[in-house]
Formats: sequence, structure tokens, C-alpha cells
Amino acid sequence: MSEYTPPIADIAFLLSEVFAIDDLGEKLPAFSEVNAEFAASILEEAGRFFAETIQPLNLSGDEEGSRLVDGAVHTPKGFADAYRAFAEAGWSGLSGDPEYGGQGLPRVLQILSDELLSASNLSFGLFPGLTRGATEAIGHHASDTLKATYLPKMISGEWTGAMALTEAGAGTDLGLLKTQAEPQADGSYKVTGSKIFISSGDHDFGGNIIHLVLARLPGAPKGVKGISLFLVPKFFVNEDGSLGERNTFSVGSLEKKMGIHAQPTCVMNYDGAVGWLVGEPNKGLAAMFTMMNAERLFVGIQGLGIADAAYQKAARYAKERLQGRSVDGATPLVPIIEHADVRKMLLTVRSFVEAARGLAIWTALEMDKAAGLADATERAVADGNVALLTPVIKAAFTDLGFEGAVLAQQVFGGHGYIHEWGVEQFVRDARIAQIYEGTNGVQAADLVGRKLSLDGGALPKHFFGLIEADLAAASADIADIAAPVREAFALLQTATARLHDQAAADPSATGAAATDYLRFFALVSLGWVWVRIAGAAATQAEESELHGNKLHVARFFVTRVLPQVYGLDRALAAGAQPISALPSDAF
Repeated sequence: MSEYTPPIADIAFLLSEVFAIDDLGEKLPAFSEVNAEFAASILEEAGRFFAETIQPLNLSGDEEGSRLVDGAVHTPKGFADAYRAFAEAGWSGLSGDPEYGGQGLPRVLQILSDELLSASNLSFGLFPGLTRGATEAIGHHASDTLKATYLPKMISGEWTGAMALTEAGAGTDLGLLKTQAEPQADGSYKVTGSKIFISSGDHDFGGNIIHLVLARLPGAPKGVKGISLFLVPKFFVNEDGSLGERNTFSVGSLEKKMGIHAQPTCVMNYDGAVGWLVGEPNKGLAAMFTMMNAERLFVGIQGLGIADAAYQKAARYAKERLQGRSVDGATPLVPIIEHADVRKMLLTVRSFVEAARGLAIWTALEMDKAAGLADATERAVADGNVALLTPVIKAAFTDLGFEGAVLAQQVFGGHGYIHEWGVEQFVRDARIAQIYEGTNGVQAADLVGRKLSLDGGALPKHFFGLIEADLAAASADIADIAAPVREAFALLQTATARLHDQAAADPSATGAAATDYLRFFALVSLGWVWVRIAGAAATQAEESELHGNKLHVARFFVTRVLPQVYGLDRALAAGAQPISALPSDAF
């Protein structure tokens, strides 16, 4: 059985040759000292730490799982020590605000670090990932007092965070939530209610756990317009910063789940728990979406990380496993990597992973620009790019990541169904990423029903312009790669205009088209990234194995994966009628 190897050479190629991170400091002076060499050195060290310290706990953590004993959560053996080592090494504050002790490094390094951590141990990665999301919500919306009290120790990793949204009777529709918050004379609030599916809701790492809880104030408007956000710590904080008495909330039970067994997914009961308002009254959803949007990108990266880990394990197995004759019959026993179907499965996963990593890097760089560019118009454009790509990355990366894990399992044959080989865990763990932080159907509805039409269609118009420019600039050396992408892109533009017309005539058209359209959009976006990768790789393809291999994988993608767009286009052209025709009672 083989272990995960962080893909630092591939990352360095993308950062240096495809996305020119060395130029980042020209427009963002805060990152003037960040270049490809520095970035690769940081990620190499992160990858080494994750592979040596975090990854070995993945299989054992899945076997043991988290447990609830006398009201206290016990994580699997080694998790608490590994988390303390993770925090002490500084990985929890990589992109954190320097004002509160963070390192302030670019978002692109954080997202790539998230990929390496997710590939190493998805259950573990949720602890720092959720904490970072909570710090961003607090940093953007909380009072200066709350920031000063909580952010330094959350960014350092001494304390962790959790988001408490979901209730048994209010899943995706947060407007139905019933948790109440009663104002107190001292400016605090007492929060009462129950939440389900709360990842990292409790653990045994020590320190404090900061819950961000959605609740309603007395007399608040119905629906989402009456939701407020509250910071509710596990322990009160004394004036000197030390921990005081425990707050009045508890873990009712741990969810019994298909995967991520090592991650404590809690039912949380808040019994008059004391909390403090974050942001304005009845504006909690806007504040929480600061966290949720960051988490949705993080979840997409989880899909990418698991796909790469599963691919690596399957590729190594395929080169070692002997079975079947060679094509010409001359060799009676060959490694299964020599069989066409095995190669096709592995290339399908790899062609997703390498392009998805590139699209994640591009999006992360746009996030850095949206936060730091001097020109307001340029910031708005970058922010629009991130808004457009967020549902695509969350949904497509997790869909294709799960499919990649299944293909990797198939490469193992019967061994892929056996727990000790580890690949079946990838399948189980990857599945949740398609569900939490807003199901992929919700992401598709957001893309088609909202993002495409914002500002009169400005977001897709600008993004399509970037694709068009890169396709026009593609060199003759990669004409066979650019041409299929150009054709698929033209088809996407036509499908986008057609969908606009369908929606105008039939309100149900948007929902009927959403998931197919998002996959279509994602495949073309990945094709665009492959054109950029191929353009950079072609310059050194004859001298470098890494560069030459990029062209081989690019050609596989555009000839064997990208053609899915033709079937998707046919499905989209059919409109809503085939979906809506069967009466509900007939199901």
C-alpha cells in the first residue's frame, strides 16, 4: 500500500509558468516578496508535514471514529497531538490577518495548502478549515472587542471554530430555523435551540471552541430577513484572556455517518447559552455567507484533494499489480497499467486533477486581487470572477472528485472494496463534499438562477472574454488542443443564450437546466485551463518529461472527457418538459 506524495513539482509549474505568481507583487504590494520559489518552499514544507504527521492518521481515524463519552467528544488516537503540532508549526495562520497574528500570505497558498491537507486526511482538515471560515466572518462583521478577544487565538490555532446553521426542520431553507436569542441587560444574548450536522462542534484538543450560531431575535421578521448571527464560545473568556466557566451548550449526540468518521459531526443543544451579536440584527445571513462562501471553495478543494490522493494510490497499484496478457499476447503477465481501460480510468482522474488545480489557483489569485487591488473597478471585476466560479468549483470539483475516487476504487478491483487498502474510504469521505455547505443542486441553481444574470450578465460576459482571448492567442503548437476547446466554448455560449430565452418563456427552465449547465460550464472552464497549461508546457516539451506529460494529458482531456459537452448540450436543448411532464403522484 502506498501513501500520498504532495504534487509540489506540478504546483510549482502552475504557479511559475502558467499563472506567473512572480508578477503578483506588481499590483499587490503586500505580496511583493512572494514568488514561485518562495511559494513552492512553503507548500513543500506543508506537504511534508501533512504527509508525515496527518496522513498516517487517516485510515486509523476512520476505523476508530470520534466517540461521545459522558457528554464529551473523544477524537481518534493521535488527532489531538497532531492538531497541536499543526498549530504550533504555524499552519493554522497561513493566510490569517497579520493584525491578529496571522502570516498574511496570499489566498492561493492557503487554497493549495488546503488541497494537500484534504488529500492527507479530510476529517482532520475540517478542524482548521472551519476555524478559518469562522475567523473570516468574525473579522468582517464582528465588533472590535470580539475581534480582539477571539481572533488571535483562533488564528494561532489555540482555539477552534464551528458554524451552527442547520436545524432538523430547516435544512437548506434557513428561513425556517427556530433557534431563539433573547437580549440581556449587559448587551449579551441567551441562545436557545438545537442544531444538527455541526462539524467540529466539540473535540478534545483543548482550548476554546467558538460557535457561530444563527438564531432569531424577539419580533424578528419571518424568513431569512429575520436571522441574526451570534458568537457563542464553549468557555467564557476572562479579562486576562484565560478561559473561565463553561457556557450552557452541550453535544446531544454524534451523527453516525457514511464517511469522515474521525470528524465529530454533532447535534448541538444550546440551553440559554450566552453569546454576542456579530454584525447587525437580522443581517446574520449576510455575515454567515462570508464564512459559507469561503467554506464552499474549501469544500471544492476537498474534492480535488481526495481525487489526487485516490489517483496516486490507484496509479501506483496499477504499476505493481500483475494480471492479464499484453495486447500482442507475447507477455503472459503484465502490470494492469498496460490495459487500456485502466489507463483510461487513471487519465480521466488525472486530467481532472491537474486542470482543477489550475482553475483553483486562478480563482485564488482573483480572490487576492478582489481584496487588495487599489482600483475599485478592478477589485469589482475580480470579485465577480470569484462569485461566478464559487458554485462551479464547489459543485464540479466535488462531483468529479467523487467520480475520480470511484474510478480509483475500480482500478483496485476487489481490493478496492476492502477497507485495509484505503481507497474505499476515499469514496465514502468524498461523498459528503457533494452535500454539505449547500448541496450541488443548490450550487447549480445559484449559478444558473443568479450568477449568470447578475448586473445584466456581466459576470459570464467578462469570464467568457478571458477564455476567448486565451483561445485566440493559442499557438500553432497546441492547435489540436485548442480547437476542441474552442468548439466546446462556442457551444457553451450558444447554450447560455438559449437558456436565457428558455427561462424567459418558462420559469421552470432554470431549475431543469441547472446541474447539466454547471457541468457543461465546468468542463469548458477546465478545457480553458488545459489550453493555458499546454501553451506553457509546449515550450519545453521536448526537453522536460514533466512538460511533455502535460501535453499528453491535455490531449486526453480534450478528446476523451471534453466531448461530454455534446450530450449535455442536447439535454439542455430539450428544456424542462421531459422533467416536468410526469405527474408528481406517478413517482
